[in-house]
Amino acid sequence: MLEVINPTTGQALPSSPALTLEQANAAIDKVADGFVSWRGKSMAERAALLNAVAAELREDKAVLADFMALEMGKPVKEGLAEVEKSAWCAEYYAENGAAFLAPETLESDASHSYVQYPPLGTVLGILPWNAPVWLALRFLAPALMAGNTCVMKADPNVPTTASRLVECFYRAGVPENVVANLAVANDVASKMIDHPKVKAVSFTGSSRAGQTIASQAAAGLKPAVLELGGSDPCILMADADLEKALDVITLSRMINAGQSCIAVKRLFVEQSIYDEVCEALRERFSKLKCGDPRDESNNLGPLARADLRDQLHQQVSKSIEAGARCLVGGDLPSRSGFFYPPTLLVDMQPGMAAFEEETFGPVLSVTPIQTLEKALELANATEYGLGASIWTRSQASIDLAVNHLQSGQIAVNGIVKSDPRLPSGGIGRSGYGRELGPQGIREFVNVQQIWIA
Repeated sequence: MLEVINPTTGQALPSSPALTLEQANAAIDKVADGFVSWRGKSMAERAALLNAVAAELREDKAVLADFMALEMGKPVKEGLAEVEKSAWCAEYYAENGAAFLAPETLESDASHSYVQYPPLGTVLGILPWNAPVWLALRFLAPALMAGNTCVMKADPNVPTTASRLVECFYRAGVPENVVANLAVANDVASKMIDHPKVKAVSFTGSSRAGQTIASQAAAGLKPAVLELGGSDPCILMADADLEKALDVITLSRMINAGQSCIAVKRLFVEQSIYDEVCEALRERFSKLKCGDPRDESNNLGPLARADLRDQLHQQVSKSIEAGARCLVGGDLPSRSGFFYPPTLLVDMQPGMAAFEEETFGPVLSVTPIQTLEKALELANATEYGLGASIWTRSQASIDLAVNHLQSGQIAVNGIVKSDPRLPSGGIGRSGYGRELGPQGIREFVNVQQIWIA
């Protein structure tokens, strides 16, 4: 059984049955058997089904948002936006998938030579709990549009959300042998990678788990896309629009109670505005309200699990012991559930826990810098490389930053976000491969050369 704890109350929710490895393998066989038929459908037929999925998601968004609030603590208003964005992702690939995979003529000594992009087969998606609808669609929409069939292994934290999501696909007319959700424990999921009919793997999760997944997929010579952790830097220069920047930085750090890989985690502030910025952030953080995610007056819900909260608090405590100052938050609440307050750590330096490690919760690390060059040096002083951002009005500073920041995504005067139209992914311990955009749909296809005499 999959045991789930309501993070708001700390009380158990109804358990869900878990599949055995044998049952999971049988489900993979069924989806693999559906590949020939699904591949045979035209792009227009697949697009029509994806558009129908989008309509079902919008119809069901209140239910899906409520399940996310119950199972992993996402505020309902954020859950509604997540489902809407997921529907957009389905529509985006329905509209653009055929163009992204159109054959390309290349000159050679043949009378005609070109590259085409047929699907690989059945793809396994191992997905996390922090955005269970969006991260599923980010995997499913391009893979299905390309002609693959998909097996989705959702995190055990969100079994009801995952089950309801796949029901939307079935109600839209997607056959049950094309998409399946396998409710299995994590130890069973790792064994599914070795199934001979699984042709590729998509994984979103921690860097440590990603290393294991990558090794196992490589052992079977199976391509993989890994979207892993992040310790995203943000550089705030004195010439920036400070009010807008601080509002966006606060939003980025607090979305989903800070449980986002691409959130701002390390803020580097030019010395001349450092005190002003720290005080302005303290005021913003102090006004944020934590509480029941189903109450739309609350800004933050709980963290998803008790162990995640305890790990975060340990990182905060170690950083304070090493010399950081905590301007707000930093204490474990006495209330029930797995809440953690918005926490602002200032005077942070390399070597401190919240600087070196990924902090997966509502904790922002702030460091003063004298020059942009120093900020870039510190921003890149990490094993991660998912997202980065800079706030400045100077074109010279922008040019320097985008040429030196080492990450998969860079935002200038805005928030790092995932967008169906743009590729998303990282380098280093943040993973490899790309999701979304025209690049994402080509991850799970065969780049096939055709040469005609």
